[in-house]
Amino acid sequence: MTGATTDERRTAAPGHRAPAAGRRTTAAGRLRALGHAELVLLARNRTAVFVALLVPLAMVLAMKTTLERIDLGGTGLTVTGLALTGGIGMVLMQVVYMNLVSAYVARREDLVLKRLRTGEVTDWEILTGTALPSVALALAQTVLVVLAGAAVFDVGAPERPDLFLAGLLSGSVLLAALAAVTSVATRTVQTSQITTLPLFLVSMIGSGLFVPLEVLPDRVASVCELLPMTGVMTLVRAGWLGGSDGADLLTAGLVALAWTVFAVFAVRRWFRWEPRR
Repeated sequence: MTGATTDERRTAAPGHRAPAAGRRTTAAGRLRALGHAELVLLARNRTAVFVALLVPLAMVLAMKTTLERIDLGGTGLTVTGLALTGGIGMVLMQVVYMNLVSAYVARREDLVLKRLRTGEVTDWEILTGTALPSVALALAQTVLVVLAGAAVFDVGAPERPDLFLAGLLSGSVLLAALAAVTSVATRTVQTSQITTLPLFLVSMIGSGLFVPLEVLPDRVASVCELLPMTGVMTLVRAGWLGGSDGADLLTAGLVALAWTVFAVFAVRRWFRWEPRR
């Protein structure tokens, strides 16, 4: 992110008072305060809460119905396993990505981001603190999906918890960064429903959320492997259901890492802190 440093912005802010000696806050404290404030705002938005809590779980049932029409013979995959892991992908997409785009745009247009930058908090703390409640909610829903898979659908616990957790964390970081990038092209909260659709649809169709890559033609699957969410979904699926070899996992990790680096660079270069006019 370009421009004045945090100290310079704080000094230049009209009417600003420097914090008293010995009362400077810590990064953890600032993130906790920002996350709490954002959680309160999220809880007040009934539409956002409804979408975040109910829609992803409803999509699991829709995906199960769709997958029952696909021939999975020879893939070693099951309809229930694919529906549950695809449901986790939907949770990440809707709760982290789509919800955060609206949050960043709303805070920007209400001058919240601009005011926060005049204080002690850093730019990355502002973005991270805004994202924390959405990420926490997505992880909580993921736990419920896993518990439902074990208790109701007899899928079992994740075979590789390390890979499963790596997929969740990498997906959360990637989608939070992509949400900040998407907010640059989003003028209002209402138009965020449009600007988030391209990544949502591409991920739903080409990253294995609805249709597993194993049933696609080889050339199409090779292209789809390079999509932002494909690496994340490969790690999540391998972590829960197993079955992927080392080369596939390495490719998935590198793809997810490359997209994350690109998204972070784009945020630093183009993120808008001022309202769009």
